[in-house]
Amino acid sequence: MSQAVHPDVADSLALAIIASSAAPALLLDGALNIIAGSTSFYRAFLLQPQNVAGRPIFAVGKGEWDMPQLRSLLTATLDGHARIDSYEMELKGDAAPRRLVLNAQKLHYGDADQARLLLTISDVTEARISEKLKDDLLREKAILLRELQHRVANSLQIIASVLLQSARNVQSDEARNHLHDAHNRVMSIATLQQQLAASRLGDVELKGYFTQLCQSLGASMIHNHDQISLVVDADGSSVSADISVSLGLIVTELVINALKHAFPGERPGKILVDYHADKADWVLSVSDDGVGTSQSFADAKPGLGSSIVEALANQLDASVTIEEGSPGITVVINHTHSRDPKAEPVERPNVV
Repeated sequence: MSQAVHPDVADSLALAIIASSAAPALLLDGALNIIAGSTSFYRAFLLQPQNVAGRPIFAVGKGEWDMPQLRSLLTATLDGHARIDSYEMELKGDAAPRRLVLNAQKLHYGDADQARLLLTISDVTEARISEKLKDDLLREKAILLRELQHRVANSLQIIASVLLQSARNVQSDEARNHLHDAHNRVMSIATLQQQLAASRLGDVELKGYFTQLCQSLGASMIHNHDQISLVVDADGSSVSADISVSLGLIVTELVINALKHAFPGERPGKILVDYHADKADWVLSVSDDGVGTSQSFADAKPGLGSSIVEALANQLDASVTIEEGSPGITVVINHTHSRDPKAEPVERPNVV
């Protein structure tokens, strides 16, 4: 059986808590009158103890504490029906509004007539202002970055058009081929920029991205779509924007290579871009049913495309292998999360 604490002893203990509080704090009686306040409370709210002690909390200052919701919460806490835990409110006075976080706890002395309420107050005004400024800056940065992505994509398309026009005007077949290659690469990067802008800076859904990328490549390089088809088979995986950049460039190089070498002499065929993931592991492959490695790669020398694919695969910590089909070839980019980074490097495909 609990024993009632003598009122004088109880108040002495509560006053000791208030006196030692580094945070603004008030001790209230059963009528919500202020018994005492901490020094930090008077300092924070520019009040004098003699003007506060014995008065209802709702009469403090110029009445800015007299808010119906606060009154209800304090009363319910005294009655034992509620407890104020991190209640945030706005205190409006003569100066700028302040954001406060309140915590209130009823002190139990074993005597209902000696109810006391300990109210602690934290001023989070500066923290909320900082949070708002940070959020505003992030939103502004996101808007500016999306605008930059749109501008870059538009500029790349203009450059691609200039390259294509130049390719029509040059006399050298070798120069024309180089300009066409440059045009295709610029168009793929422009497509990537558009996809990143559409993703709103979040993760990029690969099936849609690869489809759009291949449509762009097919539109610029396939003259007869009834003869050569470019198909994407991907699961619903999404990756971060930086990883999508690397994967998109790999697909671009491998598709360009297949379109250039796999179907000589107007040979019909199909190119398949396939991507599937299992948690952290994934496999990207580009395959064709063309003439195969022995003809399309026999005399090829390592070039820009080969260097790009190799560098991007290393960046993604992935292996690159080439598999001969019947007919055609498949280039496989394989990332295994548990792959030993010290293992012997696999043979890289000779992509040009």
